[in-house]
Amino acid sequence: MSEDGTVRREDGVVAGKDGVVAGEDGVRRCWWANSAPEYRAYHDTEWGFPVSDDVRLFEKLSLEGFQAGLSWLTILRKRPAFRRAFARFEFERIAGFDERDVARLLADAGIVRHRGKIEAVINNATRAVELVQAEGSLAHYVWAFEPDARTERVDRAGLAERGPAAESKALAKDLKRRGWRFVGPTTAYAFMQAMGLVNDHLDGCDARASADGARARFDRP
Repeated sequence: MSEDGTVRREDGVVAGKDGVVAGEDGVRRCWWANSAPEYRAYHDTEWGFPVSDDVRLFEKLSLEGFQAGLSWLTILRKRPAFRRAFARFEFERIAGFDERDVARLLADAGIVRHRGKIEAVINNATRAVELVQAEGSLAHYVWAFEPDARTERVDRAGLAERGPAAESKALAKDLKRRGWRFVGPTTAYAFMQAMGLVNDHLDGCDARASADGARARFDRP
């Protein structure tokens, strides 16, 4: 450990006491983002940046459900296979999936072959179609649950100690009321973090300012 409280690990990553790590590329990232190339790219260009595209929003809700009991890195590495298997997460198409599609998906080694999670995505696709008919768009619906920035909480070490926020609990409760599956408060908050409804990049992370700027320019649906 150096005098400033940082630690250089064997992989060359320097972890700061604020939870930010500096990789060999010189980029400072949130502590979780430097363990794999896929994480670095996802952290730097996707996580925390606002999204209003209904298909991407549905994809993320679906993949968060698949992540239950697994690491996000596992799901991220399988994301191309998930997109091929689930019609690029175009939920109008998935809503038409039948038992033959379930059998096809259960035989697909490229994805997580869990019947309950597969059937949840198909069910949720139908619910998403209904939600769009009722609310205009999935984006309009989910962004109504954007937390007030003043309610964000950070622990004294500066690590992400923010969720699940009250808004994520409300989102999960309302989705369940509408018949969605695999959408608990923790899943809902992870979705909010990833889709930019909150900016949980740590202070000192190089992506934080970029995410803040994107959120400032973002036209809420």
